[in-house]
Amino acid sequence: MSGAALGIEIVFVFFLALFILHRYGDFKKQHRLVIVATLLAWCLCFLIVFTLPLDVSTTIYNRCLARNSVTPTSDNWSHSSTTPLALTNATGTHPTTTQRQHDETEAHKCYKPWSYIPTGVLPIFWRVVYWTSQFLTWIMLPFMQSYARSGGFSITGKIKTALIENAIYYGTYLLIFGALLIYVAVNPVYHLEWYQLRTIAIAAANTWGLFLLVLLLGYGLVEIPRSYWYGARRGYLLMKTYFKAAKLMTEKADAEETLEDVMEEVRKVNESIKYNHPLRKCIDTILKKCPVEYQEKMGRNMDDYEDFDEKQNSYPSEKTLAKLHKQVIYAVQRHRRTQVQWRILLEQAFYLEDVAKNETSATHQFVHTLPPQEPESWITRRFYTPTVEWYWECLLRPWFYRLLAIVLATFSAVVVWSECTFFSTQPVLSLFAVFIQQAEKTYNYIYIEIACFISIFFLSICVYSTVFRIRVFNYYYLASHHQTDAYSLLFSGMLFCRLTPPLCLNFLGLTHMDSLISHQDIQQTAYTSIMGSMKVLSFIAHGFYIYYPMLVVILCIATYFNLGTRCLNLLGFQQFMGDNDMTSDLTDEGKELIRREKRKRQRLEEGETRRREWKERYGNRGEDSTRNRNINGDPKDSTYTEMSTNRPVTKYTRSNNRTEKDRIELLQDAEPLDFNADTFTDDPLESDSGRYQPGGRYLSMSNSQSKIFDDV
Repeated sequence: MSGAALGIEIVFVFFLALFILHRYGDFKKQHRLVIVATLLAWCLCFLIVFTLPLDVSTTIYNRCLARNSVTPTSDNWSHSSTTPLALTNATGTHPTTTQRQHDETEAHKCYKPWSYIPTGVLPIFWRVVYWTSQFLTWIMLPFMQSYARSGGFSITGKIKTALIENAIYYGTYLLIFGALLIYVAVNPVYHLEWYQLRTIAIAAANTWGLFLLVLLLGYGLVEIPRSYWYGARRGYLLMKTYFKAAKLMTEKADAEETLEDVMEEVRKVNESIKYNHPLRKCIDTILKKCPVEYQEKMGRNMDDYEDFDEKQNSYPSEKTLAKLHKQVIYAVQRHRRTQVQWRILLEQAFYLEDVAKNETSATHQFVHTLPPQEPESWITRRFYTPTVEWYWECLLRPWFYRLLAIVLATFSAVVVWSECTFFSTQPVLSLFAVFIQQAEKTYNYIYIEIACFISIFFLSICVYSTVFRIRVFNYYYLASHHQTDAYSLLFSGMLFCRLTPPLCLNFLGLTHMDSLISHQDIQQTAYTSIMGSMKVLSFIAHGFYIYYPMLVVILCIATYFNLGTRCLNLLGFQQFMGDNDMTSDLTDEGKELIRREKRKRQRLEEGETRRREWKERYGNRGEDSTRNRNINGDPKDSTYTEMSTNRPVTKYTRSNNRTEKDRIELLQDAEPLDFNADTFTDDPLESDSGRYQPGGRYLSMSNSQSKIFDDV
């Protein structure tokens, strides 16, 4: 099995990263270089996390061999391939029978782990993975970010824009590296060599990553267990979904308004620049990025052969068109994302309402109010029956979530304790180090790898999940269902590559596998060997790396009491609190929005049902009678055609634009609201909806600043 485990992990990590990237990215619409760069960054980071436990077990095996190795004698005796030969004692004399039996017993403990990686493989593997990820995160991905968001119309123009935007970005790195370089050059103890320069660069990168790592870790250690605990409370989830619906409707309306404004600018520019203008190619490029319905409206008029006037100064410049191109890309992406998210949020709200209604069902059969939008697979229909669905959703799932929350909270407590005590070697207070050292005494490699994998996997989930949940305005936002733009995908790859190396070093410190923490002259892991000796920067190795992680306690306390959320609410960024008047108002507003959409779906389903029943009963005769009624009926009631000499002429048409219908119903409140009739029948939570004001609050809450850190 030598090296086979590493090969299996590489294949598994590749498909894992590909699966996650497929969920968030769009392989059909996004550029291939963006997909490849993001996939490579994610694969490298996941490889570090999955391979580090193998490195730990291999290092412990090598330590065992070094600890039990002595010089063989002439009357040597052989063991299996995994044990050393007969050995002499330190004085060179032949050992006694008792001592030889003891040495043989100790030597037999050093059997190879099933995942043993041959000597020399891991150092090369870590160098390739680490330096490739660092090249991506510090040089390649920032450049690709600016290139992807640039509105330039040529490769040269996009490259120029990317270099200008990253000048300050790269200058900051050079400033930090230069400060550390001056410190080493001035200090007479150190001699400036290539090895020390490499160590300084690694220390600078890890210092920046550790600073951000503790912030994200403090949030994830509390929020992940709490999210599963609240996930067992259906009423809480439904209220939060209503709150999200109100905020998403505000964002959706703002995105539609922004798209309309940008399309109006495109229309004006399209009409001003004629077919033979030098910048006409730029306009055609912009039009290709517009939605199809707008492209049809703004199609170029090929009958207009009016030449442009070179002396006229009203023509926009190429720089202005590049800025407009950038605005079009952003507006179209945001509009498409809000539309998809609104549809998904509606399905979630409908399902949570069905769960709340089915909890009191005496038949133990899960009944859906509305049929699912997507057809179910035959496996789901066969095994996930209404009875199974009722027992899982209404009975088992809440208890499973509570149990999982308790387990995750226990892991979080262990991490917090170990982060505050891992620097203590006598006695050993870090629980991670205690577990690994106890397993090392018995050479239980399976237990060592499982313990290491679970520990580092939990730390990675706490950090990575925060990266997926955080949202900075609309510039960085990882949206599922293929709605993440190229800029956010590349930015996530940058964060992963910067956070993973300090995360692994922190894990090795928690387990005392790092000699800087254990203060022992022992064999290092292959991963630690590529980092070099941090003693070159002793104030970072013995100060920042040890004491800064203790701040995770303060961050966990702040997250537990929702201090960040409360501060954002005070600044005007609405967050779900549960005990806030603004939260209650938005919840009531979202509840009414969901109720309207539900009634609309029900009317559509009823209409489809009646239409199918009419066809089944009357067949073609019903269609003929309907067609005749439309022709000879009142033109004010429906669309009809009048037979003229040669062709039918449409007199009146009814708008079939579903978006326009939705807007009319929401803005004009076309349907009267009957609160007395729906309060106790449609509301699964039986809460008062009298505080909702007809017309919708979202019309007066279109401030785009309310969309920062929606989930943090």
